[in-house]
Amino acid sequence: MNTVQTFLNNSQDLICDPILPLVAEQAVQADATRSIDPAVIQAIKQTDLIRASATCNLGGVEASVSTIATELEAMAGACASTAWCLWNHLCVFHFFCGQLGPDGIDTLKQIVMNREWVSFPAGAGTNVHGTTDRDRVVINGRASFASGARYGDWAGCLFAMAHATHPPAEKPDLRFTVVRTDAPGVSIDPTWLSMGLRASATDHIDYEEVSVPASLIRTFPLDFRVQFRDPDRPMVAQRYREDWVALSDLWLGAQTVGVASAALDEACRDLHDRVAIFGVKVADRPAVQLNIGQAGAAITCARAAVQTGCAETDARIEAEITPTETDYLRQLGYSMTAIRLCDEAMRLLLRVQGGNGLREGGSFERRYRDFQAMPLHINAHPDRVAELVGKHLLGVENNAPFQ
Repeated sequence: MNTVQTFLNNSQDLICDPILPLVAEQAVQADATRSIDPAVIQAIKQTDLIRASATCNLGGVEASVSTIATELEAMAGACASTAWCLWNHLCVFHFFCGQLGPDGIDTLKQIVMNREWVSFPAGAGTNVHGTTDRDRVVINGRASFASGARYGDWAGCLFAMAHATHPPAEKPDLRFTVVRTDAPGVSIDPTWLSMGLRASATDHIDYEEVSVPASLIRTFPLDFRVQFRDPDRPMVAQRYREDWVALSDLWLGAQTVGVASAALDEACRDLHDRVAIFGVKVADRPAVQLNIGQAGAAITCARAAVQTGCAETDARIEAEITPTETDYLRQLGYSMTAIRLCDEAMRLLLRVQGGNGLREGGSFERRYRDFQAMPLHINAHPDRVAELVGKHLLGVENNAPFQ
């Protein structure tokens, strides 16, 4: 283990160890072609990573929140697009378990047993409607931001039920279901032509007369995380009372640590051989040493924040303690801070790279582009999280549109 990894205290045996070289080797190609190598997807499905967030009663391995964070950190250092898709799968499956509940356990077991991949497109611009057809519901529309759906098998679908007597001014009757991506009428539109996470396949899904059994339809209250905390509400497992958005934030924070750590590792290795103007060794310049030191300290603190949030969550799950709103906001706060620290570290590393850091084809340029998407994800966006935490601390009514 090198000096950087020792400093970051990054030494654990990982589930992903056997496939990390394969993931890393295809990162450049994935970025160029905007598609993850199918061999990588299949390799992931053959490991316990694919069922890490599934509890044992579903046939999963019930990995701890901390373990999953560490795995995603390592995967993001190898290929951020691949890690992003796996991250979506793991936290979305957690959400599926909460939404479908014990009545959907057969479907959940099928997904786990078949090592299938899931996604949940419900971003800005999503517009899906459903109509009743005897014992089924027919859905039509378009859903956005379906990260990983191109590689996946199931998609969560948030839609509004159409009612003949429903006044237009009233709030929509929101429902949730899961749909196989190979079902008749389901198609994926490859719209993700982005500067970063190019192979994450964060595309749109179109539904045209897609028929879903009524047994897989659930109501979708906007305060679902509060309802999941109700002790009288049956759940697949206590673990799924933890909010999926909060877990996604902690695991997103872990990914930013992975990207920034890999960038720091490479910078410390490569700068030794670089020579600046007038023959001065780059690694000998005090300003370079200062910026590298600040970046390393920031990444270490970010990792500590993620680990603390994950450890608190694991302790609650182990003790079967239902999370509170304060717990939820602490999870969001840990991740927001970790992402900000890693953002600062990436900017410091760009400073020491100089103009060469902007050259296309280099690993830093790719990592820097990939990183830009991470603080922008709505779940962990600093504007959203800071407002919620601030309202809570001030005792102000929480009337934010997305809580």
